[in-house]
Amino acid sequence: MAKSKEGKARKSEKKEAVMNLKEKRAAKAAKKAGKSDSSII
Repeated sequence: MAKSKEGKARKSEKKEAVMNLKEKRAAKAAKKAGKSDSSII
């Protein structure tokens, strides 16, 4: 049980990290386009 729980936790952490990266990239792209970050969120 503990192993499967750890695996799920790691997967969710990876998903969160990927989402954060995508958001940061989107924010950078928006800044280049001259838009504010608030328009993305």
